[in-house]
Amino acid sequence: MNPELTVVMPCLNEAETLAVCIKKAQAFFEREGVAGEVVIADNGSTDGSQEIAESLKARVVNVTDKGYGNALIGGITAAEGKYVMMGDADDSYDFSNMMPYLEKLREGYDLVMGNRFKGGIKKGAMPFLHKYLGNPVLSFIGRLFFNSKIGDFHCGLRGFSKEAFYKMDLKTTGMEFASEMIVKASLYNLKITEVPTILSPDGRTRPPHLNTWSDGWRHLRFLLLYSPKWIFFIPGMLLMLFGGITSGILIYNPVTISNITFDVHTLLFTSGCLLIGFQFILFYGLTKVFTVENGLLPKSKKYDRQFKFINLERGLIVGALFVIVGVVLSILAYNYWQELNFGDITNSNTLRMVIPAVTSMLLGVQIILFSLFFSILGLKNTN
Repeated sequence: MNPELTVVMPCLNEAETLAVCIKKAQAFFEREGVAGEVVIADNGSTDGSQEIAESLKARVVNVTDKGYGNALIGGITAAEGKYVMMGDADDSYDFSNMMPYLEKLREGYDLVMGNRFKGGIKKGAMPFLHKYLGNPVLSFIGRLFFNSKIGDFHCGLRGFSKEAFYKMDLKTTGMEFASEMIVKASLYNLKITEVPTILSPDGRTRPPHLNTWSDGWRHLRFLLLYSPKWIFFIPGMLLMLFGGITSGILIYNPVTISNITFDVHTLLFTSGCLLIGFQFILFYGLTKVFTVENGLLPKSKKYDRQFKFINLERGLIVGALFVIVGVVLSILAYNYWQELNFGDITNSNTLRMVIPAVTSMLLGVQIILFSLFFSILGLKNTN
């Protein structure tokens, strides 16, 4: 019979605590009558961890590619259970108390997360910065960006079905693997829940593999890159609205507030905001197509429909119209300058034509180039 539950532990020189973790998991199987196995995903240990695991009848899977994510992917792929529990082999998580996870998995949940803040963090189990800054901030960003209700994005003890693991198609090789799992589960609309989990102090005498700042940045970078809406679209829309509205006002007339007058010099900056915001929007579109076509993000219901509205032909026409408007405004400004015998222009009204002219031409060129690249990226979706 295939086991119902596989416990996967990533391992890199965990000789001090590996045996106790394996024994706890095996005792859980025996006590609860669960058909289970323990898989040690060894990432190149040199302290005898492999021998310890084999002596306790655990299955050792040697993973040559370095990294927390690589080790787990290798171990989970080799797991034979219908469900998988993953957890660190440092004795900070209690493998003898996995029943709440298994019950939720049996109920049909795809991913069951532990929550250390609900279960309890024992004294000395989590560094101050992790407890009060790193984990809360990154978990908040994850909930905001991906509409997730998970309170602890980085709990190392979690369970999931083998089927859900293949659906998530996890790619990251380092510590950000933990965040990717929740992000992908949320994006693919998998059933997610969490259970309280107690975190105990690390049982090892050596320092942990986790690096506070570099691994924290890897998690944050992953959350940002996997949410182009928040990093590109929303900032771009805000800049475009601000730049478009203020530029429209300043093109019509200068604005005086108290003793400060905003005129054509301010118009240069507001036009710049409009252009930068527009570039953000375009980059959002290109990033979205690239990530979907390369399997990094799932297709939404609206994804295929956008190619019917945004295509090369329409982009070329709209871009050309913007360029033409810019050229017409430039000719008007040139004619005014000619009337002055090409002398010094002191009237700011000329700049009220020149700045919109340049802005319009730049917008037109950006639209044309975007349409070309957008069409190339989404070539498989065009008929």
